[in-house]
Amino acid sequence: MRFTDLKAKPNELSPLNLAFIGDCVYEMLVRETLVLNANRPVNDLHKESVKFVSAKAQTLAYDKIKDCLTEQETAIYKRGRNAKVGHNPKSASQSEYHIATGVEALFGYLYLTEQIQRIKELFQIIINE
Repeated sequence: MRFTDLKAKPNELSPLNLAFIGDCVYEMLVRETLVLNANRPVNDLHKESVKFVSAKAQTLAYDKIKDCLTEQETAIYKRGRNAKVGHNPKSASQSEYHIATGVEALFGYLYLTEQIQRIKELFQIIINE
């Protein structure tokens, strides 16, 4: 399921464009999971979500899913990881930032290719281990 009816051509998008949409997809997964698991103040939800969406957390997430990725998914991840971002991260190392960008690119690609079940599978691995 996608939110627009616009034709997606994810193979033609830059890895940073994939990461741009993937960042949102990943954040939605985290937020929805947190909200549906406990009705609590928004400030608490925000603090908890940061534990999942930071570059450091996404680096740990990649470690959990890397052995489960298909060859194509690994290639998409690497495109994102190797993208030239053009700035220095503030709260993470350069390496962590690049890994997080790769994870976001992967989730963006999966979303645009409507592989929602695969997104759910990978996210379950991330939050269950």
